[in-house]
Amino acid sequence: MNDALRQMLSDYRLSKFEDFENALKEILQDIALLGLWRSKFFEHAAFYGGTALRILYQLDRFSEDMDFSLLKPDNQFKLDDYLKALKREIESFGFSISVEIRGKKPESTIESAFLKGGTIKNLITIEAPESIIKRPASNQKVRIKLEVDTDPPPGFDTETKYIFRPIPFSVNSYALPDLFAGKMHAVLCRGWKMRTKGRDWYDFVWFVSRNIPLHLEHLRERMTQSGHLAGSETLNHEIFKQKLLKKIESVNFEEAKSDALPFLKDPDSISSWSTDFFSVVLDKISFL
Repeated sequence: MNDALRQMLSDYRLSKFEDFENALKEILQDIALLGLWRSKFFEHAAFYGGTALRILYQLDRFSEDMDFSLLKPDNQFKLDDYLKALKREIESFGFSISVEIRGKKPESTIESAFLKGGTIKNLITIEAPESIIKRPASNQKVRIKLEVDTDPPPGFDTETKYIFRPIPFSVNSYALPDLFAGKMHAVLCRGWKMRTKGRDWYDFVWFVSRNIPLHLEHLRERMTQSGHLAGSETLNHEIFKQKLLKKIESVNFEEAKSDALPFLKDPDSISSWSTDFFSVVLDKISFL
């Protein structure tokens, strides 16, 4: 194992299998970002979503997918060339992965791909102890999903953030108020049928607890684009709060806890979740 990987691993408390698995995923995410930076990807796109919050803004939960948005609409955009650079970067650290490009469905604006690699083989690369390497099934894989929105709604700001592992490099990211808007769009509009995504609600609390203002106009653009608001419909502070309260009253927060728990270091951090709790959080939102 090279020195850069050893240094990255030193940032984690590693005892059980899940610790090594999460560390492996996050190290692969960091190296993937480095590969994208080398390929000039961030001249055309910005990082957003839960993994951006985790890596760039110290969100205290693990996150699996890597979400990106082009800076302006481009229906001719292709991930292929950038993924080649990303794969080369990851393999240069000794990891073994494949890249599966999904492309766009005809009705979608999302370019997507999966990074996949054998869990055991890649745990060996980070010199996990034998007791950990024996845990996963022989065919178990580590998977990281990448998505790029090729038709982003307007009205967002970006900022340059710096990452210092495995080497110092820069990433273009959505600004925090716009990341908050994207998260509230997910909370209000995500179609998960009977499944409640507790990670969205965890992130909601994270934004509010840090007094990050919500960029309401960008949320309105997102909801208009997704068909959850009519083009002429108003979204002011009061209307937004009414919509969010209605959503809060419809959520089974025990199911939300079950979804969030595998991604948390401290299970007690969500013990207070309830309709009443989130109604209080709602009242503490500030707006840009």
